[in-house]
Amino acid sequence: MVNSKAVIKHNKGLHTRVAAMVVQKSQELQEKYKVSLYFQCHNREKVLANSLIPLVSLRIKAGDELWVSSCGEMAETAIAEMVEFLESDFLISDVDTINKVDNVLQNNSFTAEQVFNSMANGLLVIDENDIITVFNPAAEKIIGISAADVVGKNVYESIPDTRLPLVNKTMVPELGYRQVIGNSVIITNRTPIIVEGQSKGAVAIFEDISSLENITHELREVKELKERLHLVLESVQDGICVVDKLGYITYVNPAYLRITQTPIEKLVGQNIARLSPRGARSKALVTGKSVLGNICCKPNGQTVVSNVNPIIVYGELAGVVSVIKKISEVQAVMDKLNEVTARAEYLEHELRRTRKPVKAFDKFIGRSGKVLDALAVAAKAAEGQATVLIRGESGTGKELVAEGIHFASRRVNGPFIRVNCAAIPVSLLESELFGHEKGAFTGAHRRKLGNFELADKGTIFLDEIGDMEENMQAKILRVLQKKEFQRVGGEELISVDVKIIAATHRDLEKMVLDGGFREDLYYRLNIIPIFLPPLRERKEDIPLLVEYFFNKICSELGKKVKGLRQDALEVLMRYRWPGNVRELENIMERVITLTEEPYIGVENLPTYLREELIGGTDFSAQFTADETILPWVTYEKTIINMALKKYGSFNRAAKVLGLTHKTVAAKARKYNLEKLVTWERR
Repeated sequence: MVNSKAVIKHNKGLHTRVAAMVVQKSQELQEKYKVSLYFQCHNREKVLANSLIPLVSLRIKAGDELWVSSCGEMAETAIAEMVEFLESDFLISDVDTINKVDNVLQNNSFTAEQVFNSMANGLLVIDENDIITVFNPAAEKIIGISAADVVGKNVYESIPDTRLPLVNKTMVPELGYRQVIGNSVIITNRTPIIVEGQSKGAVAIFEDISSLENITHELREVKELKERLHLVLESVQDGICVVDKLGYITYVNPAYLRITQTPIEKLVGQNIARLSPRGARSKALVTGKSVLGNICCKPNGQTVVSNVNPIIVYGELAGVVSVIKKISEVQAVMDKLNEVTARAEYLEHELRRTRKPVKAFDKFIGRSGKVLDALAVAAKAAEGQATVLIRGESGTGKELVAEGIHFASRRVNGPFIRVNCAAIPVSLLESELFGHEKGAFTGAHRRKLGNFELADKGTIFLDEIGDMEENMQAKILRVLQKKEFQRVGGEELISVDVKIIAATHRDLEKMVLDGGFREDLYYRLNIIPIFLPPLRERKEDIPLLVEYFFNKICSELGKKVKGLRQDALEVLMRYRWPGNVRELENIMERVITLTEEPYIGVENLPTYLREELIGGTDFSAQFTADETILPWVTYEKTIINMALKKYGSFNRAAKVLGLTHKTVAAKARKYNLEKLVTWERR
């Protein structure tokens, strides 16, 4: 290899056109002397002398040393001519040579353009005046602008937020700059074009990394999932063993080591064909099928139950996973499960008790335990065809429960027929229940269908069945037994499909003993008994009932009464309610109708309720714990004090005490109790 040095004397160095002349000269010398010429400058790698772009990239200036090297028989001659040419002033007057130089420039320009157009990255080039000179197809695709619309224009006109002019001005590159354009994430390198210390423009190369970011995000999620899975496997109390398709154990979790009491080095990397050739893992690996509930004894004497499942990846067996648990732990879990199941059944039962079974019973207001128990039985009774007997005092809501049973049953689309056996004369009851034929008796001018016939495919409610006379009891018994009857005056047997619900407030057991009620009918009726408690046994429901009747009656009457005062509610809570819910509804309707005040107080309640309240108060216990008789003023002051504390008004306290407003006011002033008055109509 022959080397020789040339010192560049041209004042502009080897700029592009001069470099093209050098390339053209190198091409001629190589062809003439059959050698290859190379250039080297600035201790950089050698480049071919007939390649324009690498030569330009050397950025050779005036005064730089350029080494020329070659090999071959004519290398020295070729080098000498090339050194002479490099140290000349590069003046060419030969037209043919000039054309050849232009061809070199044009060919390299086409090559560069082809490179730019083939780039996957966007390329944007501006000159020193910020005019766009290059805008390749990748840039068009990424930014969404056509090259024809931007080349030759100021970059700010097409890309207002670009930083390329700043790089052109400051000559400071920006590398790895991340930005978002539309739905794409772009990474950009901006580099100034510096010639002889002056900025001649700037280049931006940018790449759409949206897909890369998506992949990175997915990889991060996979890594996170892997870490979570590993944490789960390390934390579970069941032993887990993973075997690959060749039978080698690749993973065991800490629980597996604890249960088997085996060091990890004696498991991981070992083949199950050697450890347990007839075990569940070997069987699952050979057959490709799960082995569940396998019980075996480990070398440490521990009996375990295992489930082994194949690992299928893309339809092929990739191994098996075994999950083991000690038999003692399984038994403990079963015991715990039985305990939890029993508790859940109890809580479920309690839950059924504490809420209305179905909406069909929403009309029955009450949340007490006895009410919920009764409604729970009623809901069950609605599911079957058995006869139901509802027991309870008058006014307890027996008809509401009967109606709820019907609407909660499968007969909901059938009729619900009500019959009050006590309200119909004995002579007409049979005709009402079973109907009659024309001419059956005087006044029977046409056939009449009875209530049983009308209730076909539905429900009949026989209220106050305890008041039915004995002859009718026998006929009702036949309907219960045979589900058939005859109309009065008729011979045809009529069959019906009807559910029978009976109700009574009477003591049927006593009536059976006294002979007032048929024993066989009693047992036919009493298949599913439901006992409704009287209101005095479910006083916690009184506020609910009061609120319900208050809203209902105020709405019906158009009254704007705001509510009940606490003193009135306390009286209602202490009353025994012999008439039950019906009596409470009647009292609410009465006081709401008659009151003209915004709130209902104790003074608005019927007199007999207030008298019972006062009559049942033991005042002596409030005044003294012994039998000492105190002066009258002490009792008087105490009574006035109690009344004003409770009612907060001279007028209302006076009504309760049976005194005048003026008297109570005077007594209050006498005993300095006026401060207890919290409300007084002015």
